[in-house]
Amino acid sequence: MTVTSTGIEAETPAVGDPAHMRTESPTAPGRRLLRAFATDVPAVLSTGYIVVMVLAAIFAPLIVAVSGWGPYEFDQTAIDPNLGAIPVGPLGGISAQHWFGVEPGSGRDIFARIVYGARVSLTVALSATVLTTILGVVFGLLAGYLGGFVDTVISRVMEFLMAFPALIFMIAILSALPADNRVLLLVLVISLFGWPYLARIVRSQTLSLKEREFVESAKASGATHVQIIFREILPNLQSTIIVMATLAVPGYVGTEAGLSFLGVGVVPPTPSWGQMIASAAPWYAVDPMYFVIPGAFLFLLVMSFTTLGDRVRVIVGSGEVRA
Repeated sequence: MTVTSTGIEAETPAVGDPAHMRTESPTAPGRRLLRAFATDVPAVLSTGYIVVMVLAAIFAPLIVAVSGWGPYEFDQTAIDPNLGAIPVGPLGGISAQHWFGVEPGSGRDIFARIVYGARVSLTVALSATVLTTILGVVFGLLAGYLGGFVDTVISRVMEFLMAFPALIFMIAILSALPADNRVLLLVLVISLFGWPYLARIVRSQTLSLKEREFVESAKASGATHVQIIFREILPNLQSTIIVMATLAVPGYVGTEAGLSFLGVGVVPPTPSWGQMIASAAPWYAVDPMYFVIPGAFLFLLVMSFTTLGDRVRVIVGSGEVRA
């Protein structure tokens, strides 16, 4: 059997029965979720902004080539050395040459660094979300389904990691590690402290699902543990996993920006929104746009992912999407 969002159990044909192959595809909730989104304006707007940022990150070299300035190029003519190297012109030097102005002191093009900064933020956030989701689902399923000693060990590890003040330990770990492959290190460190939260929820639901009659029926029909997990339990966890993963992304975007702001994230001159905001602090009084522009992009990206995750939660919780 499978469990619907209303709690009603539906008959599932025995494993090996031809009728079993006609049960609903595990991807069906995802298709219904997309259909529900079509009439949800906040979800559509949030998704639209996220798609634009993802495309900008993917095609950053082409976009920057059109703008005419790379993220590492210095335009000394765009800053005034007689006025402390602040940008020439209004609004931080915004012009036909520099669409978002230039960095004070260096003359680097802000638009190019925003586009490449989106690549860093999204790579870290999405990669960390994928890794934490995989780890959380695997360890949560193992702990909940196998129980006993396995459950005890995994649960103690989860409690141990959740008890740490994560940000402080992230700073300490990243400060002690070499600067090479900083994006990969950020993904690994964020994932290390992120997976227990999903694993705990998956474990709790697995403990409940494995006692249901449809699982007992599958066991009686000769299904293996792997078949039970992938055909009976995991499909009933899809909605929870989708919601948790979607809500995790904005947190990881903010974490990467915060770590870069504190100087332990990506290493200069690699562009990062958090790094740009930190660099803008001394210039805020004379060039507020240098702070406002990366701050606005970061705010909109986090808000879009948060709104999207909230709409997914509402749609799934309302029963519009059933597992």
